[in-house]
Amino acid sequence: MFALAFPGQGTLRVGMGAWMRRRDVARAVLDRVDEILQRPLSDLVTTGPADRLVDTRNAQLAVTACNLAALELLRDEGIRPTVVAGHSVGEFSALFAAGVLSLEDTLALVRRRSDLMAAVSRVGGMASVMKLDLAKVERLVGSVTDEGEPLVVGIENGRGHTVVSGSARALERFVDAVDGRAPVTRLAVSNAFHSPLMDEAQQQWREEVGRYTFAAPDVPVIPNVRGTEVTDPVDLHQCVIDQLTGRVRWTETLDTLGARGERTQVEVGDSKALTKIARAQGHTWFTMSDPATPARLARVAEQVAS
Repeated sequence: MFALAFPGQGTLRVGMGAWMRRRDVARAVLDRVDEILQRPLSDLVTTGPADRLVDTRNAQLAVTACNLAALELLRDEGIRPTVVAGHSVGEFSALFAAGVLSLEDTLALVRRRSDLMAAVSRVGGMASVMKLDLAKVERLVGSVTDEGEPLVVGIENGRGHTVVSGSARALERFVDAVDGRAPVTRLAVSNAFHSPLMDEAQQQWREEVGRYTFAAPDVPVIPNVRGTEVTDPVDLHQCVIDQLTGRVRWTETLDTLGARGERTQVEVGDSKALTKIARAQGHTWFTMSDPATPARLARVAEQVAS
């Protein structure tokens, strides 16, 4: 009855998760993450500086740590998922929640992923496009893409909410092509994630993921590149490999969650980003950015059980 969704790198900010650290079970998770990483990541999240925190090498691990602390708060209330999903790097939190990966393997994969993405030599950008349907965005993207200067739809956040990703020059041409017909916002990211510019890191990522064994999930996982339920660990393995350059199909993920009819859908992390996207699509979600949410969900579970 509980669908859990984990946010990604775009939700990062200095001080995130502060209220969670006041709970022993969440603080224990954050301390354990520091121990595994052998560095005080939690101090960086708490106090910054922001320029170090938003570095991809730190950002993806920081968001993952906060997601997992939020998950432990739910577990402490007796809440278990019936399906999980995660947005971009949030997918690794989902895999942990489903029992596919151990904590150590989750952090190791996120660390390697972030290192590889940060080391890509071809630098591009990303931009959010609002109030323009996907077909029109794709046509505009196709009209500005040249050989050696790719641009793609990297993320489908929702209907009328798309993120394009790729070459900086192609991105400039895209903004010009939109020509004020829709709001376009450049994202504060270090490169063009979920785009062909990540191809440079793909082989190393494939080899890295190949070193890990994925367990069969306790509950279905909805991977970004599919947007549909997956329970086969071999399929999940391939989805994680493909995710580096593949499209985040979050619109389809929301549709899949809605079709399942889960009574309660929760954004598990110190963020409202996924909740806002889901509510804009007509879904009812809870957010863990509200400290009262774990107790509120525990009451929902009690009502269902009775």
